[in-house]
Amino acid sequence: MRSRKSLFKGRQFTAEVILWAVRWYLQFPISYRDLERMLADRGVAVDHTTIFRWIQVYAPELDKRLRPHLSMTIGS
Repeated sequence: MRSRKSLFKGRQFTAEVILWAVRWYLQFPISYRDLERMLADRGVAVDHTTIFRWIQVYAPELDKRLRPHLSMTIGS
């Protein structure tokens, strides 16, 4: 498993900004362009295609790291 530092090495944006975008995209039904506007409202200028690339790279990594911590549900 790669360390957090090496996972984000060479990126123009901080790990915190990238993780915000990926988490929001995965948690809410939102488009890349809407997410671009949300980040712009917070002072972060990033293109929607960059957000798309972040999702492609970091979403599987987040899933891999979080899945063991999720509890199993048995319900209807």
